[in-house]
Amino acid sequence: IGGALVVRTGDPARVIPGLAALTGAREVHISRESTPYGRRRDTRVRAALEADGRRLVETGSPYAVGPGRVLNGSGRPYARWRAFLEDDLEDYGRQRDRPDLDATSRLSAPLKYGEIHPRTILADLGAHPAADGEGARRFVTELAWREFYANVLWHQPRSAWRDLRDAFAGMPYDRGPEVDDLVEAWRRGRTGFPFVDAGMRQLLAQGWMHNRVRMVTASFLVKDLHVWWPVGARHFLDHLLDGDLASNNHGWQWVAGTGTDASPFFRIFNPVTQGQRFDPDGDYVRRWVPELRHLPGAAVHEPWRWPDGHDHGYPERIVDHAEERLEALRRYDLVRDRSR
Repeated sequence: IGGALVVRTGDPARVIPGLAALTGAREVHISRESTPYGRRRDTRVRAALEADGRRLVETGSPYAVGPGRVLNGSGRPYARWRAFLEDDLEDYGRQRDRPDLDATSRLSAPLKYGEIHPRTILADLGAHPAADGEGARRFVTELAWREFYANVLWHQPRSAWRDLRDAFAGMPYDRGPEVDDLVEAWRRGRTGFPFVDAGMRQLLAQGWMHNRVRMVTASFLVKDLHVWWPVGARHFLDHLLDGDLASNNHGWQWVAGTGTDASPFFRIFNPVTQGQRFDPDGDYVRRWVPELRHLPGAAVHEPWRWPDGHDHGYPERIVDHAEERLEALRRYDLVRDRSR
Protein backbone atom coordinates (compact mmCIF):
# COMPACT_ATOMS: atom_id res chain seq x y z
CA ILE A 1 0.00 0.00 0.00
CA GLY A 2 2.98 2.28 -0.45
CA GLY A 3 3.40 3.30 3.15
CA ALA A 4 -0.14 4.72 3.34
CA LEU A 5 -1.03 2.90 6.56
CA VAL A 6 -0.22 4.44 9.94
CA VAL A 7 -0.57 2.22 13.01
CA ARG A 8 -0.77 3.86 16.43
CA THR A 9 -1.64 2.32 19.81
CA GLY A 10 -3.02 3.95 22.93
CA ASP A 11 -6.10 5.81 24.13
CA PRO A 12 -8.10 6.79 21.01
CA ALA A 13 -9.11 10.10 22.61
CA ARG A 14 -5.40 11.03 22.66
CA VAL A 15 -4.00 9.22 19.65
CA ILE A 16 -6.58 10.39 17.06
CA PRO A 17 -6.42 14.11 17.91
CA GLY A 18 -2.62 13.86 18.01
CA LEU A 19 -2.48 12.26 14.57
CA ALA A 20 -4.91 14.84 13.19
CA ALA A 21 -2.75 17.65 14.52
CA LEU A 22 0.38 16.05 13.08
CA THR A 23 -1.12 15.83 9.59
CA GLY A 24 -3.00 19.12 9.78
CA ALA A 25 -6.34 17.40 9.21
CA ARG A 26 -9.47 19.42 10.08
CA GLU A 27 -11.79 16.39 9.93
CA VAL A 28 -11.55 12.73 10.93
CA HIS A 29 -13.85 10.41 8.97
CA ILE A 30 -14.98 7.09 10.41
CA SER A 31 -17.64 4.46 9.86
CA ARG A 32 -20.44 4.94 12.39
CA GLU A 33 -20.10 2.59 15.36
CA SER A 34 -23.04 0.70 16.85
CA THR A 35 -21.71 -1.21 19.83
CA PRO A 36 -22.08 0.36 23.30
CA TYR A 37 -18.32 0.47 23.86
CA GLY A 38 -17.63 1.86 20.40
CA ARG A 39 -20.23 4.59 20.77
CA ARG A 40 -18.83 5.65 24.14
CA ARG A 41 -15.30 5.63 22.69
CA ASP A 42 -16.31 7.75 19.69
CA THR A 43 -18.08 10.25 21.94
CA ARG A 44 -14.82 10.76 23.82
CA VAL A 45 -12.85 11.10 20.57
CA ARG A 46 -15.35 13.63 19.23
CA ALA A 47 -15.09 15.75 22.37
CA ALA A 48 -11.27 15.68 22.21
CA LEU A 49 -11.25 16.69 18.54
CA GLU A 50 -13.75 19.49 19.05
CA ALA A 51 -11.67 20.84 21.91
CA ASP A 52 -8.87 21.22 19.33
CA GLY A 53 -11.10 22.81 16.69
CA ARG A 54 -11.56 19.64 14.59
CA ARG A 55 -14.57 17.50 13.62
CA LEU A 56 -15.40 13.81 13.81
CA VAL A 57 -17.51 12.83 10.80
CA GLU A 58 -19.44 9.55 10.95
CA THR A 59 -20.27 8.22 7.49
CA GLY A 60 -22.58 5.26 7.07
CA SER A 61 -22.15 2.07 9.04
CA PRO A 62 -21.04 -1.52 8.44
CA TYR A 63 -24.73 -2.46 7.97
CA ALA A 64 -27.14 -2.15 5.07
CA VAL A 65 -29.56 -0.37 7.37
CA GLY A 66 -27.76 1.54 10.09
CA PRO A 67 -28.56 0.54 13.68
CA GLY A 68 -31.11 2.87 15.24
CA ARG A 69 -33.00 3.37 11.95
CA VAL A 70 -35.22 0.29 12.18
CA LEU A 71 -38.49 1.16 13.95
CA ASN A 72 -41.77 -0.65 14.52
CA GLY A 73 -45.11 0.41 13.08
CA SER A 74 -45.63 3.10 15.71
CA GLY A 75 -42.23 4.65 15.05
CA ARG A 76 -40.58 3.20 18.15
CA PRO A 77 -37.53 0.93 18.39
CA TYR A 78 -37.86 -2.81 18.95
CA ALA A 79 -36.70 -3.04 22.61
CA ARG A 80 -36.62 -6.27 24.45
CA TRP A 81 -37.84 -4.30 27.45
CA ARG A 82 -41.11 -3.28 25.76
CA ALA A 83 -41.79 -6.85 24.70
CA PHE A 84 -41.17 -8.13 28.23
CA LEU A 85 -43.26 -5.37 29.79
CA GLU A 86 -46.21 -6.10 27.53
CA ASP A 87 -46.03 -9.88 27.28
CA ASP A 88 -44.18 -11.43 30.21
CA LEU A 89 -44.29 -9.12 33.24
CA GLU A 90 -47.48 -10.43 34.79
CA ASP A 91 -46.27 -14.04 34.72
CA TYR A 92 -42.69 -13.22 35.76
CA GLY A 93 -43.23 -14.22 39.40
CA ARG A 94 -44.40 -17.71 38.41
CA GLN A 95 -42.22 -18.41 35.40
CA ARG A 96 -38.90 -16.71 36.20
CA ASP A 97 -37.29 -19.99 37.35
CA ARG A 98 -38.14 -21.91 34.17
CA PRO A 99 -35.15 -22.02 31.79
CA ASP A 100 -37.24 -23.92 29.25
CA LEU A 101 -39.42 -20.82 28.83
CA ASP A 102 -38.38 -17.44 27.42
CA ALA A 103 -39.92 -15.72 30.43
CA THR A 104 -37.13 -13.50 31.76
CA SER A 105 -36.37 -9.96 30.64
CA ARG A 106 -32.90 -10.76 29.21
CA LEU A 107 -31.96 -7.19 30.19
CA SER A 108 -28.85 -8.05 32.19
CA ALA A 109 -26.52 -7.32 29.26
CA PRO A 110 -28.32 -4.11 28.17
CA LEU A 111 -28.17 -2.93 31.79
CA LYS A 112 -24.47 -3.71 31.98
CA TYR A 113 -23.67 -1.74 28.83
CA GLY A 114 -25.96 1.18 29.57
CA GLU A 115 -28.39 0.52 26.74
CA ILE A 116 -31.20 1.00 29.24
CA HIS A 117 -31.11 2.63 32.67
CA PRO A 118 -32.65 1.07 35.80
CA ARG A 119 -34.55 4.31 36.41
CA THR A 120 -36.19 3.96 33.02
CA ILE A 121 -37.28 0.45 33.95
CA LEU A 122 -38.58 1.52 37.36
CA ALA A 123 -40.48 4.46 35.85
CA ASP A 124 -42.11 2.20 33.26
CA LEU A 125 -42.99 -0.34 35.93
CA GLY A 126 -44.59 2.33 38.08
CA ALA A 127 -46.84 3.39 35.20
CA HIS A 128 -47.74 -0.16 34.17
CA PRO A 129 -51.28 -1.48 34.86
CA ALA A 130 -49.75 -4.50 36.62
CA ALA A 131 -47.46 -2.35 38.80
CA ASP A 132 -48.94 -3.81 41.99
CA GLY A 133 -48.81 -7.40 40.78
CA GLU A 134 -46.48 -10.16 41.90
CA GLY A 135 -44.52 -10.10 38.63
CA ALA A 136 -43.64 -6.41 38.93
CA ARG A 137 -42.77 -6.69 42.60
CA ARG A 138 -40.50 -9.65 41.97
CA PHE A 139 -38.80 -7.91 39.06
CA VAL A 140 -38.09 -4.85 41.21
CA THR A 141 -36.60 -7.17 43.83
CA GLU A 142 -34.19 -8.56 41.23
CA LEU A 143 -33.14 -5.03 40.26
CA ALA A 144 -32.62 -4.31 43.95
CA TRP A 145 -30.25 -7.28 44.26
CA ARG A 146 -28.18 -5.82 41.43
CA GLU A 147 -28.00 -2.46 43.24
CA PHE A 148 -27.30 -4.15 46.57
CA TYR A 149 -24.35 -6.16 45.29
CA ALA A 150 -22.85 -3.06 43.67
CA ASN A 151 -23.12 -1.27 47.01
CA VAL A 152 -21.48 -4.17 48.86
CA LEU A 153 -18.56 -4.14 46.44
CA TRP A 154 -18.22 -0.36 46.81
CA HIS A 155 -17.82 -0.66 50.57
CA GLN A 156 -15.97 -3.99 50.57
CA PRO A 157 -13.75 -4.06 47.46
CA ARG A 158 -11.83 -7.05 48.82
CA SER A 159 -15.00 -9.11 48.40
CA ALA A 160 -14.49 -9.12 44.63
CA TRP A 161 -12.23 -12.17 44.85
CA ARG A 162 -12.26 -13.09 48.54
CA ASP A 163 -14.97 -14.41 50.84
CA LEU A 164 -16.96 -11.55 52.30
CA ARG A 165 -17.52 -13.54 55.47
CA ASP A 166 -14.60 -15.22 57.20
CA ALA A 167 -16.74 -17.94 58.75
CA PHE A 168 -15.50 -20.51 56.21
CA ALA A 169 -11.92 -19.29 55.95
CA GLY A 170 -10.65 -22.75 56.86
CA MET A 171 -12.90 -24.66 54.47
CA PRO A 172 -10.79 -27.32 52.71
CA TYR A 173 -11.11 -27.19 48.92
CA ASP A 174 -9.73 -29.71 46.44
CA ARG A 175 -6.82 -29.04 44.08
CA GLY A 176 -4.58 -30.99 41.75
CA PRO A 177 -4.59 -32.57 38.28
CA GLU A 178 -7.59 -34.80 38.93
CA VAL A 179 -9.62 -31.85 40.15
CA ASP A 180 -8.49 -29.83 37.12
CA ASP A 181 -9.96 -32.53 34.90
CA LEU A 182 -13.26 -32.40 36.78
CA VAL A 183 -13.38 -28.61 36.49
CA GLU A 184 -12.69 -28.84 32.77
CA ALA A 185 -15.57 -31.28 32.38
CA TRP A 186 -17.76 -28.76 34.22
CA ARG A 187 -16.61 -25.92 31.96
CA ARG A 188 -17.36 -27.91 28.80
CA GLY A 189 -20.73 -29.25 29.96
CA ARG A 190 -19.55 -32.84 30.23
CA THR A 191 -20.34 -33.68 33.87
CA GLY A 192 -22.95 -36.32 33.13
CA PHE A 193 -25.64 -34.28 34.90
CA PRO A 194 -27.89 -33.00 32.09
CA PHE A 195 -29.28 -29.87 33.77
CA VAL A 196 -25.78 -28.72 34.71
CA ASP A 197 -24.37 -29.54 31.28
CA ALA A 198 -27.20 -27.75 29.47
CA GLY A 199 -26.43 -24.57 31.39
CA MET A 200 -22.70 -24.73 30.83
CA ARG A 201 -23.17 -25.32 27.10
CA GLN A 202 -25.64 -22.46 26.85
CA LEU A 203 -23.01 -20.24 28.49
CA LEU A 204 -20.40 -21.21 25.90
CA ALA A 205 -22.79 -20.83 22.97
CA GLN A 206 -24.68 -17.67 23.92
CA GLY A 207 -22.65 -15.90 26.59
CA TRP A 208 -25.69 -16.11 28.82
CA MET A 209 -27.30 -18.55 31.23
CA HIS A 210 -30.65 -18.58 33.00
CA ASN A 211 -30.31 -17.45 36.64
CA ARG A 212 -31.78 -20.64 38.11
CA VAL A 213 -29.25 -22.67 36.15
CA ARG A 214 -26.43 -20.35 37.26
CA MET A 215 -27.22 -21.28 40.87
CA VAL A 216 -27.33 -25.00 40.12
CA THR A 217 -24.09 -25.04 38.11
CA ALA A 218 -22.34 -22.94 40.77
CA SER A 219 -23.49 -25.24 43.54
CA PHE A 220 -22.21 -28.23 41.57
CA LEU A 221 -18.71 -26.77 41.30
CA VAL A 222 -18.48 -25.68 44.93
CA LYS A 223 -20.30 -28.50 46.70
CA ASP A 224 -20.06 -31.50 44.39
CA LEU A 225 -16.52 -30.86 43.14
CA HIS A 226 -15.36 -28.99 46.30
CA VAL A 227 -13.71 -26.19 44.36
CA TRP A 228 -13.40 -22.63 45.68
CA TRP A 229 -15.94 -20.32 44.06
CA PRO A 230 -13.48 -17.84 42.36
CA VAL A 231 -12.56 -20.61 39.90
CA GLY A 232 -16.12 -20.67 38.64
CA ALA A 233 -16.61 -16.91 38.93
CA ARG A 234 -13.66 -16.30 36.59
CA HIS A 235 -15.05 -18.75 34.03
CA PHE A 236 -18.43 -17.02 34.11
CA LEU A 237 -16.85 -13.58 33.67
CA ASP A 238 -14.82 -14.91 30.76
CA HIS A 239 -17.98 -15.88 28.88
CA LEU A 240 -20.98 -13.91 30.17
CA LEU A 241 -22.09 -10.98 28.03
CA ASP A 242 -23.69 -9.58 31.18
CA GLY A 243 -20.64 -10.40 33.30
CA ASP A 244 -20.85 -7.88 36.13
CA LEU A 245 -18.17 -8.21 38.81
CA ALA A 246 -20.41 -7.32 41.74
CA SER A 247 -23.45 -9.37 40.75
CA ASN A 248 -21.48 -12.35 39.45
CA ASN A 249 -19.01 -12.75 42.29
CA HIS A 250 -21.43 -12.00 45.09
CA GLY A 251 -23.92 -14.36 43.47
CA TRP A 252 -21.26 -17.06 43.60
CA GLN A 253 -20.68 -16.26 47.27
CA TRP A 254 -24.43 -16.54 47.90
CA VAL A 255 -24.29 -20.09 46.59
CA ALA A 256 -21.03 -20.85 48.42
CA GLY A 257 -22.44 -19.57 51.71
CA THR A 258 -19.63 -17.04 52.20
CA GLY A 259 -21.30 -13.76 51.19
CA THR A 260 -23.80 -11.38 52.70
CA ASP A 261 -27.31 -12.80 53.07
CA ALA A 262 -25.80 -15.99 51.81
CA SER A 263 -27.55 -19.25 51.16
CA PRO A 264 -26.54 -21.49 54.07
CA PHE A 265 -23.70 -23.80 53.10
CA PHE A 266 -25.79 -26.86 53.89
CA ARG A 267 -28.25 -25.90 51.14
CA ILE A 268 -26.92 -28.04 48.30
CA PHE A 269 -28.74 -28.03 44.99
CA ASN A 270 -29.55 -31.47 43.66
CA PRO A 271 -28.83 -31.21 39.91
CA VAL A 272 -31.36 -33.91 39.06
CA THR A 273 -34.35 -32.72 41.10
CA GLN A 274 -33.66 -29.11 40.08
CA GLY A 275 -33.92 -30.15 36.45
CA GLN A 276 -37.07 -32.14 37.05
CA ARG A 277 -38.69 -29.22 38.85
CA PHE A 278 -37.70 -26.32 36.61
CA ASP A 279 -37.42 -28.13 33.25
CA PRO A 280 -40.30 -30.56 33.75
CA ASP A 281 -40.64 -31.59 30.11
CA GLY A 282 -36.88 -31.70 29.46
CA ASP A 283 -37.07 -29.15 26.65
CA TYR A 284 -34.20 -27.03 28.00
CA VAL A 285 -31.87 -30.00 28.29
CA ARG A 286 -32.76 -31.33 24.84
CA ARG A 287 -32.08 -27.88 23.37
CA TRP A 288 -28.48 -27.81 24.63
CA VAL A 289 -27.57 -31.48 24.99
CA PRO A 290 -28.30 -33.07 21.61
CA GLU A 291 -26.94 -36.44 22.74
CA LEU A 292 -30.09 -36.82 24.85
CA ARG A 293 -32.71 -35.73 22.33
CA HIS A 294 -33.79 -39.33 21.83
CA LEU A 295 -35.04 -39.50 25.44
CA PRO A 296 -38.66 -38.40 25.98
CA GLY A 297 -39.90 -35.85 28.50
CA ALA A 298 -38.28 -35.74 31.91
CA ALA A 299 -36.28 -38.89 31.12
CA VAL A 300 -33.48 -36.60 29.90
CA HIS A 301 -32.66 -35.71 33.50
CA GLU A 302 -31.67 -39.30 34.36
CA PRO A 303 -30.19 -40.91 31.24
CA TRP A 304 -28.46 -43.56 33.37
CA ARG A 305 -31.87 -45.08 34.08
CA TRP A 306 -32.48 -45.87 30.40
CA PRO A 307 -30.80 -48.67 28.43
CA ASP A 308 -30.03 -46.32 25.54
CA GLY A 309 -29.38 -43.24 27.68
CA HIS A 310 -25.69 -43.03 26.78
CA ASP A 311 -25.87 -44.45 23.27
CA HIS A 312 -25.20 -41.12 21.57
CA GLY A 313 -22.02 -40.11 23.34
CA TYR A 314 -23.33 -38.46 26.48
CA PRO A 315 -20.81 -38.97 29.33
CA GLU A 316 -21.32 -40.92 32.52
CA ARG A 317 -21.58 -38.93 35.76
CA ILE A 318 -18.19 -37.70 36.92
CA VAL A 319 -19.19 -37.86 40.61
CA ASP A 320 -21.85 -39.41 42.83
CA HIS A 321 -23.99 -36.48 43.99
CA ALA A 322 -25.24 -38.23 47.12
CA GLU A 323 -21.70 -39.03 48.25
CA GLU A 324 -20.36 -35.55 47.46
CA ARG A 325 -23.26 -33.94 49.30
CA LEU A 326 -22.30 -35.83 52.45
CA GLU A 327 -18.65 -34.87 51.92
CA ALA A 328 -19.58 -31.19 51.59
CA LEU A 329 -21.57 -31.37 54.82
CA ARG A 330 -18.67 -33.12 56.55
CA ARG A 331 -16.33 -30.30 55.58
CA TYR A 332 -18.89 -27.75 56.70
CA ASP A 333 -19.19 -29.40 60.11
CA LEU A 334 -15.40 -29.50 60.39
CA VAL A 335 -15.07 -25.76 59.84
CA ARG A 336 -18.02 -24.99 62.07
CA ASP A 337 -16.55 -27.01 64.93
CA ARG A 338 -13.20 -25.21 64.59
CA SER A 339 -14.88 -21.81 64.81
CA ARG A 340 -16.64 -22.56 68.08
